[in-house]
Amino acid sequence: MHEQATMQRSMLNESANGRFKRSFSSWFWGSMITATVAHFGFFAFLEFGEVPDVSVHVTPVALTPPPEVPIPPPPDAISRPATPVVATVAIDDDVTIDPVTFDRNPPDRLPPPPDEVETNITDAPGFSVYTVAPRYTNVDEVRRALEREYPPLLRDAGIGGTVLVWFRIDESGVVRDQMVHAGSGHPALDEAALRVAPVFRFTPALNRDRAVPVWVSLPITFRAN
Repeated sequence: MHEQATMQRSMLNESANGRFKRSFSSWFWGSMITATVAHFGFFAFLEFGEVPDVSVHVTPVALTPPPEVPIPPPPDAISRPATPVVATVAIDDDVTIDPVTFDRNPPDRLPPPPDEVETNITDAPGFSVYTVAPRYTNVDEVRRALEREYPPLLRDAGIGGTVLVWFRIDESGVVRDQMVHAGSGHPALDEAALRVAPVFRFTPALNRDRAVPVWVSLPITFRAN
């Protein structure tokens, strides 16, 4: 009697989680059976249509093989170089050049030196032989001439340019002639450069230790501030 009362009290005190665990098996199997019956009933009443024919019919095409390319024969083997033959002729080992001495070439038989040919460079710019190039020395005077001869219209408009000028310089370094070698694209600047050219003062060009007249080409640049 006491044990039955204890069992009843324990059943009353059992939690909802415990009751769910005890009923889980019946709920699980009941759900599985219901789902299986529902699936079989669905597929039993479902009508399946015929699958359309999606096959592709290909007409066989006969392929013509490419013509056979003849293979050329291999090239001829390169012949080995001939074995050098040692000569049997005796050669004197003492091969020298005859000494050059005044006894064999006396000074009185020497050819005369070539005459110096004076080159006239006054007509047009040309090649002049010199060993020391001339350089201009009056930088400040040339700068003032550039400012003075700069055409005002071009200077105010900010237009500048470079004129390549030929200078003919005599033996004392004085400019004797000038002409435009390459223009600036502005005739007014080219004319101004020719007016500035005579202001240049040069050191003489030297051919060894002798002053010579030369043509040189120098740029004259007008730059607006």
